[in-house]
Amino acid sequence: MTTENGGHGQNAGRDDRDDSFHVFDTTLRDGAQREGINLTVADKLAIARYLDDFGVGFIEGGWPGANPRDTEFFARAREEIAFKNAQLVAFGATRRAGGSAAEDPQVKALLESGAPVITLVAKSHDRHVELALRTTLEENLEMVRDTVSHLRSQGRRVFVDCEHFFDGYKANPTYAKDVVRTAHEAGADVVILCDTNGGMLPAQVQAVVATVLADTGARLGIHAQDDTGCAVANTLAAVDAGATHVQCTANGYGERVGNANLFPVVAALELKYGKTVLPEGALAEMTRISHAIAEVVNLTPSTHQPYVGVSAFAHKAGLHASAIKVDPDLYQHIDPERVGNTMRMLVSDMAGRASIELKGKELGVDLGGDRALVARVVERVKERELKGYTYEAADASFELLLREEVEGRPRRYYRTESWRAIVEDRPDGTHANEATVKLWAKGERIVATAEGNGPVNALDRAMRIALERIHPQLAQVELTDYKVRILEGRHGTESTTRVLVTSSDGDGEWRTVGVGTNVIAASWQAMEDAYTYGLLRAGVEPAE
Repeated sequence: MTTENGGHGQNAGRDDRDDSFHVFDTTLRDGAQREGINLTVADKLAIARYLDDFGVGFIEGGWPGANPRDTEFFARAREEIAFKNAQLVAFGATRRAGGSAAEDPQVKALLESGAPVITLVAKSHDRHVELALRTTLEENLEMVRDTVSHLRSQGRRVFVDCEHFFDGYKANPTYAKDVVRTAHEAGADVVILCDTNGGMLPAQVQAVVATVLADTGARLGIHAQDDTGCAVANTLAAVDAGATHVQCTANGYGERVGNANLFPVVAALELKYGKTVLPEGALAEMTRISHAIAEVVNLTPSTHQPYVGVSAFAHKAGLHASAIKVDPDLYQHIDPERVGNTMRMLVSDMAGRASIELKGKELGVDLGGDRALVARVVERVKERELKGYTYEAADASFELLLREEVEGRPRRYYRTESWRAIVEDRPDGTHANEATVKLWAKGERIVATAEGNGPVNALDRAMRIALERIHPQLAQVELTDYKVRILEGRHGTESTTRVLVTSSDGDGEWRTVGVGTNVIAASWQAMEDAYTYGLLRAGVEPAE
């Protein structure tokens, strides 16, 4: 099967989609150049599925023929992915100087990939032509013309990336525009102006795109790197000037500091510009898709990323909370549910009554409009944060504190008599870690001892041995993350340690905090809260 766009089989995607504006994703090619990202073929296939679910129009899969992994990806994508929304794009370069596109091995590899769309990178900076390609300016134009024409004759849709365009335009605007014009006249559907070094600013981008559009008549796109922190702004400035094709990467991944971030760009186009660039309902999946791709590339999702970060709609200041209690729109530019995110109230030493009331409502704890109760919680939070506690990232510990004030007593499923952890330094350089806990639960005194790969792990195991027989629900609870921060000391070398523990029961996760001058004691506090909250989630009634 061949579509009118030159698509082949499963890689064709939707051929009924409005072609007036393109969202083009290059996570699998340009995004994969980020330091710390090393994608397997399976990773690339997984990300491609997420991007197709999100509804981008084009997914640039890599450079077939340049390395075995990308060649395998295109072969497997052709067989394994039935694209619903996107078309798969192969990336490559114009033919070599002095040859012909029909005989060029890497051009043949692009065709053999089976991708319905091909993006060619072309030199548009005169110095790069002469120093990097080591050819003449006229031969470079012929390389563009020949390669685009040949691929078009083979039924492929062609986009041309003008590498270093903005720097080239500064140096020699006439030649830079000649490259655009040549690509357009040879049959390229879109010519993309690339800010390869990422040094441009929005006003500059807007002015250049408007001029090139007027002078060449080509359909233009934008590819922005983020070296000045302006990639998203530069992309939108290009759209303002008439560009109808935006190239982005998921979460802004890319070489050096990254590329224009797909998610803020798409959200701005949909919510601020009023453009429909995604299938119906897809925008509400944006947060999920962002975090899922972060998991595949094995990077922690950015908490402060616009729209999709967990802090994107988090409110800490008491003044903000008071206003949000009246109307959330007073301190939020959009409803977070539109992008699949949620509003969060942060409890900290900046908290006021409104913050506590809203957080209680979020956690399902009814404060009943009790101003005295709320005031007690505010003061207690401020006192504890002065000692080093933080509840911004420890909702579970805060909920236990809140319930203690509401119910008039701590929620206890057991009582700790004592605990100890021993670390033995052995002559061979190894260490033995052993912990003993003594607890009371349901009227029974329990003593348990365990070894672990560290004192905290040994305590965790000992606590499990002691409690799981009486509270079997704890078998589902797992400590999944452990973070230690040394806070500034007040007396010479004395310092305070804060421990944050993340736990999961398979259905959800929660975070707890402990603080002390001893890292083991702080860890014990955080673990006690973690297990107490796990039993609360399981619906277990407290012992006292």
